[in-house]
Amino acid sequence: MNITVIGRGNIGGGLADLWERAGHQVRRLGRGGGDVGASEAVLLAVPGTAVQVALSSVVGLEGKTVLDATNLYGGARPPAGFSSNAEYVKSVTGGPTAKAFNTNFASLFGQIADARARPSNLWSGDGEAQSLVEQLSLDAGYEAVRLGGLSMASTQEGLAGTLIAIAQSGLGQFVYRMASPEQL
Repeated sequence: MNITVIGRGNIGGGLADLWERAGHQVRRLGRGGGDVGASEAVLLAVPGTAVQVALSSVVGLEGKTVLDATNLYGGARPPAGFSSNAEYVKSVTGGPTAKAFNTNFASLFGQIADARARPSNLWSGDGEAQSLVEQLSLDAGYEAVRLGGLSMASTQEGLAGTLIAIAQSGLGQFVYRMASPEQL
């Protein structure tokens, strides 16, 4: 599959590495943007507050299936008029959209293959994105678990703050020591 990853950080770079190992052709875009017209799937993995800027530097998004791995925490809000970043992404692309890979710690990507059970990748979004989310989840070592339609994306985005709070309270010290909020 031809995949473009927007964002070269821990999440974007880490998933790109996993998908390349699974045999996919992955193109990585950074701050300079680029053209995603030849892509079958697009992963958006930038800071949650940078979604509008990141998408404004990308062409060829119309009708593309986009997996939004962004998070909003620390009081950050989605773009005005939208209840989630994922809903904003859909308004820009017009294509199938899913909130996915935003509750997985990038610092643990290297340990997925050693897990005794396949970890979950929670996702919510359009039904048209389901087969793609399931395939890319499996190819990264995860089992896709659907939470519901795109209207659930705001709830899923809120999980990041919850996971960080759990980790900081001492209940998830192992995970917290391995990942900063930017890595979630």
